[in-house]
Amino acid sequence: MAMQIYNTMSRSKEVFVPQEPGKVKMYVCGPTVYGYMHIGNARPVIVFDMVRNYLEALGNEVRYLTNFTDVDDKMIRKAEEMNITVAEVADMFITAYQEDLAGLGVKPATMNPRVTESMDKIIEFIRELQEKGYAYENGGDVYYRTGKFADYGKLSRQNLEELRFGIRIEVDPRKENQEDFVLWKAAKPGEVHWSSPWGEGRPGWHIECSAMVREYLGTTIDIHGGGEDLKFPHHECECAQTEALTGEPLSNYWMHNAFLNIGDEKMSKSLGNGLLVKDIRARFKMGAIRYFMLSSHYRNPLNFTEEALLSAEKSVERIALAEGNVKHRLELGTDGGNAEASPHMTERLAEITGTFHARMQDDFNTPDAITAVFDWVSLANLTLADQEARKADLAALLKAYAEMNGVLGLTAEAEEEVAGEEVERLIAERAEARKNKNWARSDEIRDELNAMGILLEDTPQGMRWRRK
Repeated sequence: MAMQIYNTMSRSKEVFVPQEPGKVKMYVCGPTVYGYMHIGNARPVIVFDMVRNYLEALGNEVRYLTNFTDVDDKMIRKAEEMNITVAEVADMFITAYQEDLAGLGVKPATMNPRVTESMDKIIEFIRELQEKGYAYENGGDVYYRTGKFADYGKLSRQNLEELRFGIRIEVDPRKENQEDFVLWKAAKPGEVHWSSPWGEGRPGWHIECSAMVREYLGTTIDIHGGGEDLKFPHHECECAQTEALTGEPLSNYWMHNAFLNIGDEKMSKSLGNGLLVKDIRARFKMGAIRYFMLSSHYRNPLNFTEEALLSAEKSVERIALAEGNVKHRLELGTDGGNAEASPHMTERLAEITGTFHARMQDDFNTPDAITAVFDWVSLANLTLADQEARKADLAALLKAYAEMNGVLGLTAEAEEEVAGEEVERLIAERAEARKNKNWARSDEIRDELNAMGILLEDTPQGMRWRRK
């Protein structure tokens, strides 16, 4: 099998070949840190975490960067509202963002460069563009000459004539052409600013990523990712900036996830439906949120509803129950002299993991990969029904699941749970009631424990409990 990725630039699936065998350079546009992460932001976060996980599962070393835009107009306004500095706003929401990442089971990036820590590199990038005639200054602002870059529009498949026709904004007399975009903004009185050859100011949005990619990953990277809303103008402008300067592709593969909708409407704070991840995490576990996000192909729109999350929660419960039961049985069972997994188990697991990898290598087809996980659940339950199941078969089951879960991140490694005195007392009382065939009291205690968030499972190897 060969890994295939849908490349937005070519509008087709292409065999993925990194520039350096076994090493992948990957950049995903990060947040502007002026507020808490909403559920729409969570989709690219989880999608590209999955992409990274799978590339690593294939044996690649992935250098994964995602930036923090820690100064812009929105952040300045937020600082004024909160009566604190822009830097304090950034620190506050970067901390909250990282807490959300951990709560979504997303691994930290290799590096999170900040705009304010990359200012020298950004200014130098703009200066070089100006030297080559791709940038011009007017009144302390610096603009990019889109007309000079012949390939402007190639990523989004728009041309300058279409863009000119589509402009519906007030004409800016400082621009040579209205489709030109800002690289450097002159500071207004009292605004946070940095010194530059063009006076005090701060960078435009698009230039940040171009400068950071060149500084930390080099001229050309393997994968550049983000939401489809970034395709134009942000990623288009990145291409124009970088490729005008280097003459080389910014990225060999461009990946864009589709929108997350609420009630069939595009996520929009202006619609009042920007649901916060921190609030959703308070109600749903990490696995349910990840399952929901990965249950649809990343290039297809996904509709967010509470019902969809509840359904995802039940699906993850099925998976977690099978995994937990296999672990429990393995801890209690005996191998009966069989040190190796049975031929049947070996064959079935090879089929399941083979299907999983085939689907993942077809442009990260996670919905079908999840189907393979449920094939594993069926096999696990059949094995658990066999009282003579080999320990080696159970161990093989867990190994195969860990291989798939390491990519999807549906269940987390559970910490050893402590019941507490009241729970232990009720469990012991229920065991005594069942011994005395007092089924009514046994059921009452089960309901009491359920109300406390404790689930009981009666297995052939004895009673198990776990928290919801």
